Amino acid sequence: MTSSDHLLDMIRNTPEIDLLLRTSFGFDVGRKHHGEGLRLASGAPLEPIAGESAGGAYFLCAEEDGRRPVVFASSEGEGGLIADDLADALEIIIGLEWRDCLGFSGGGDVEVMQVSARHLERSLTRGNPEVAEERAHVAATLSLRVVPVAGLVSRLWKAASRTVPDYVVTTEDGEAYDPPFGEHSEPRHGGWH
Repeated sequence: MTSSDHLLDMIRNTPEIDLLLRTSFGFDVGRKHHGEGLRLASGAPLEPIAGESAGGAYFLCAEEDGRRPVVFASSEGEGGLIADDLADALEIIIGLEWRDCLGFSGGGDVEVMQVSARHLERSLTRGNPEVAEERAHVAATLSLRVVPVAGLVSRLWKAASRTVPDYVVTTEDGEAYDPPFGEHSEPRHGGWH
């Protein structure tokens, strides 16, 4: 059994963790039917492992050097590599508002991502004061690390920067998903507040 299989089994068999991942962090192993028919541009298959409420999907790629990279494909047609294995992906998913961080990246500028992540973290904490305890609980149960936001941003940027050419997500018809980095550096209406 791979470490990815072990983590997925732990999530499925621990209802409290499954619920927290689904409701607080947008990682729902019960939605693994999302994204059927997607593959990498190389033609390599993707194994759906989870979805999120907006219709996006998480996938495992074929094993490389004992690890299975994780890609995400949104329902809006953006996608790419988020981590080199499921443990790294879950640390990013629970520790960072990662999709918005990529969206407000100024086209992939790691410094812009760091600023965005700090604003997003403040907003998340205001909306969910228990998020730190939820992160710690999920991390402890799944033997993950709680990594500072700045470190997670660096890891996410590094992975997403490697999307092209090996981790470009495509449809069955060969239509490529847009890269994961958004062009904006802050929300268009009102900026960060």
